[in-house]
Order: sequence, then structure tokens, then C-alpha cells
Amino acid sequence: MISELYPVNNEIRRAQLLDGLWRFRFDPRGEGEGEAWAEKGLPDPISMPVPGSFADLFTEAWQRDYCGDFWYETDVYLQELRPGQRVFIRFGSVTHRCQVYLNGRKAGEHEGGFLPVAVEVTELARVGRNRLTVRANNELNETSIPCGAVRTAADGSRRAQGYFDFFNYAGIHRSVWLVQLPEQAIQDYSVTCRLEADEAEIRYETDAEGDGSIRVELRDREGALVASGEGRQGSLRVRNPHLWQVRNAYLYTLTVCLTREGRTLDRYDAPLGIRTVAIEGQRILLNGQPVYLKGFGKHEDAEILGRGFHWAVAKRDFECMKWIGANCFRTSHYPYAEEWYQMADQEGFLIIDEAPGVGLMRSFANFAAAGAGKSNGFFGDCPDVELLQRNHRAAVEEMIRRDKNHPSVIAWSIFNEAETITQAAEDYFAPLFETARRLDPQHRPVTGVLEKTSSPDRCRCWPMMDFICLNRYYGWYISGGDLQEARRQFEEEMDQWAEKAPGVPFVFTEFGTDTLDSLHKLPSVMWSQEYQQEYMEMHFSVFDRYPFIQGELAWNFADFQTGQGIMRVNGNKKGLFSRNRQPKEAAWAFRRRWMEK
Repeated sequence: MISELYPVNNEIRRAQLLDGLWRFRFDPRGEGEGEAWAEKGLPDPISMPVPGSFADLFTEAWQRDYCGDFWYETDVYLQELRPGQRVFIRFGSVTHRCQVYLNGRKAGEHEGGFLPVAVEVTELARVGRNRLTVRANNELNETSIPCGAVRTAADGSRRAQGYFDFFNYAGIHRSVWLVQLPEQAIQDYSVTCRLEADEAEIRYETDAEGDGSIRVELRDREGALVASGEGRQGSLRVRNPHLWQVRNAYLYTLTVCLTREGRTLDRYDAPLGIRTVAIEGQRILLNGQPVYLKGFGKHEDAEILGRGFHWAVAKRDFECMKWIGANCFRTSHYPYAEEWYQMADQEGFLIIDEAPGVGLMRSFANFAAAGAGKSNGFFGDCPDVELLQRNHRAAVEEMIRRDKNHPSVIAWSIFNEAETITQAAEDYFAPLFETARRLDPQHRPVTGVLEKTSSPDRCRCWPMMDFICLNRYYGWYISGGDLQEARRQFEEEMDQWAEKAPGVPFVFTEFGTDTLDSLHKLPSVMWSQEYQQEYMEMHFSVFDRYPFIQGELAWNFADFQTGQGIMRVNGNKKGLFSRNRQPKEAAWAFRRRWMEK
């Protein structure tokens, strides 16, 4: 088993960050493998920052829209290789698939662009200079997650067309690490919490190689030992625990030690938040208390960076979310970089963690079709539904394995705006929901996000969900410009849901309007700042009418890049903040509401 734990440095583990300027080469004709670029080195490379997306760094359209193979290369230096030591290369993600080589020899490969890629290179590495090469590919098809297609133009150029409304950024989007571990190492751990009166029980389970002994310790913020245990699984009891609360996060430090005959073979330290999550009737409970979700669907999206992670962008986003009074966000429509979850753990934000199950509806303008409720089939005529499901299951499994110990993660979302109205869809999704429930030791709620076609009388998948997430655009894609009629239709549907799914919590995971921050008009018109505010106020009044609505996540936190089209003016403009993170006027209405709610 390859350790995929987030890299840490201590007296035993070594983690060397490999970020920086790498060598880069487009490979539009797929020549690199046949010409042995991994063995010989990239011919005539250019420089490319890692992490980052390549699309927004160029000034030529063909480079921005490039679809196909592309290569990265860098030099990695090892000062020593101690006996019994194992060496790994760990990528936060490579979009959408990759093969990894060290010194010209293949070390591993991965399908899926939003979760870690970890490969062991112990037998390939040498002291001194090593050449690390990555062959990546950003093509989309109807068995990839997310789904899409590749269109070939008359001149032979190709372009990826996603069945989704965000730009198909590609590259090495997250940090790359050289990780050195002992031969017998801690591979993984899981924790669950149970609260009773003035005490918390923390059950743990560890996975470590070899026959050494495991000791687990829990320390408070001041470093004082508050509980300890022996064995590969067991429980810790904490008297008068400091609970991890919304916007008031308290983090302990959990230390897992692997020892033999009094000698420490490996050690791993990680933050731990004591909290519970449950669904009780129409309410979502955190630590046994109701919580109303306030926040956003987001994207990993910023100018120049594209989908590449940067701590400064994350810091600004959290400060904006705190200013507006939010407490939650959904990782629409894929798992984010692990650093987002680390910061949410520290700040006390709640996360609905979403697998990259987007585009599961055959439409190149899925956002418009979905918003208007136009049915587009998928699973009944998918070219290889078994392969699609296998890739989807792998993404769910990897997401839960990576994120299961974050206190900020309160739910798993299996898909966004998929086709859910056929027997084929029900057959497709049922095993994925079962997989999520089986793998999560904390048994968090599992959900999916329904678009307009998935109406109360047609959707076959909502009974699988612990709470139901709806994306609705009454007043935009439906009855746009007529908020009175939009409200009537909106309430008509919610009355149907109240009858169809009594006792189930609902969370609105998308609602919003495209808005230009430069446009003002009275009376309001669509795209104006005034219309966005009136639209939001209408939604607030509907939300407050139905007690089973337990959350409102506006679409979107900030404007973001999309492909070109007549419905998009240089991207999706539904943000409450502009793409450079400045508030539109409607943000003030949300601030007033959320600060009091």
C-alpha cells in the first residue's frame, strides 16, 4: 500500500516540496511516448510554474484551448538513500490523467484530475540528480469524471468540451512532494467521535506496516497530554472536551507512533477536531445542535492561477466568507486541494465535499438545460457505463480516504446535476451511495445535487440521500425577468417536495443570477445589480417559508472562468464577489441576513 497521508516533516519523515518552475512541452501529435521523451528528456521545453494551470499563462488561443498530451519535467535531488528507507513522489493532483516517470522508467499512473497521485520510486531513485517526468492529458469523454467530449476542427485542432459550465483547466494544479518514509511506516488512520455528558470518546483505527506496536496520544492546544491509548485500534476518553464548533474551531493534535522494543519507527501528527454530525428529522445537527448552512458553491478559480492552488487566494476567500457571515461551502464540482480543508478546519467552516461527478447528462450547455428542466438522457446510452461507474467509484473512494478525518467535512456529495429520472440512473448511483456509506468511518450524511429535471414526481435517486440538495434558478433560466411568476412556480415545486419527502432536510446548493458589477438600472433588468438583489430577496422569503429548508448556498462565491458562449461574458458572472474578490452590491444583503440568522 502506498501512503497517501498529507506530507509532514519530523525527525523520521522527510517531505521536500518540489514546487517551482518546471520544464514543459505540448505534445499535440502524441509523439512523446514513441520518441522516448521520458528517457531522453523533453526536446526544446519551455518553463512552466507548478502548481498552476497552463491555459491562462499564454497569449495565443491555441495554447489556452489546448487539448491532448502535455509533459512536465524537473530535476529532483536526493542527498542520501538510507537502508530501509522508501521514497515516494506525491502530487496533490494532475488533471485529468497522468503517467509518472523517474529517470526514464515508469513509476505509476493515475486516472482522475482532482485527487492525489502517489507513486513509489524507491527502486528508481538514486543519490544525486534524478529526472522526474510527467506525461499528462486533459481530454474528456463519456467515461471520464467529469464527463465531456473532444471535438476536432477542420484544421485538425482539437478542443475539449465539458458537459459542465466551468473552464476545463489542466496541469499540475497542486503541490508536488518528494516524501521519504521508513520501511515500516504508518499508512493511514481514522477517527470517530461520540459525545456523552461531559466526556468525549474518540475511537481510532490505524493502518501500519510491520509488526511494531502502535501508541496514540492526544494533546491540547498547549501541548498537554489529555488522553493516550495502545494498539492499532482503540478509544481515547477526554473529560470536558473542547468541541470543534462552527466558526469557533478548537483543534487538538493526534499523534500516532509506531514503535518496536522502545524505538520509534515512525510518527505522524495531525490536527483533530472533536465533533459529531447527524441528521435528525428535518434538521442537520452538529454536536447535537441544529445548524443552518449559510454559504456558497465555489470553484478553485482565480485570475492567472486558473485552478492552481495558492495560499493567498485561499486566505482572501476565507476572509470574504467570514465578512459576509457564511459558515459553509460545497466543493463544487470536485474535491479541492487539501489546503482548503486544512484552513476550514482552523476557521470552523463546514464543507459538503463533492466528488467530480459532474457532466452526467448529455448536453454541451448543461447549465442552461438543467436550469430549465430539459431532460437529457445519459446512462441508458453511455458508451461504457461500467467503466464510467468504475472511474466514479474510484473518485468517491479516493475522496473519502483523503478527507475522512477533517472535522470541517460534514457530508459527501456523490454528483452534481446528473440525469436521475431513469431506472438506469438509479442502478448507476445506488452502488456509489453504498460505497460512500461503507467507507466513511464517521457515517456522515450522503447526498447528491439535483437539477430541475429531477423533479419530485420524476427523480428516482432522492430516496438515497440523507438530505436533498437542489439547484434551482427560478427567475433566471425559468421565468427570467418575471420574479412574481418565478416565485409562484418556485413555491409550487416546494409544496410538491413537502408532500413527496416529508421529514427530510433540504439544502439549496445553487441559486443566483449572472450580474455585471458595472450595470445599474431602475426598474431592474436581468444582469443588473438591482435585479440580483431582488432575485435574492425573493429566494430568502421562499426559504423562510419552509421549515425543512436547512441551508442556502448561493451560486457562486465569485465570478469564474468558463468556455466561450453567447450566454457567458468572459465567464460565469453569478458571483456575489467579482473574480478578483470584491463584493457586488447583493453581497451586502447576504451579510445583513447571515449575520442575524
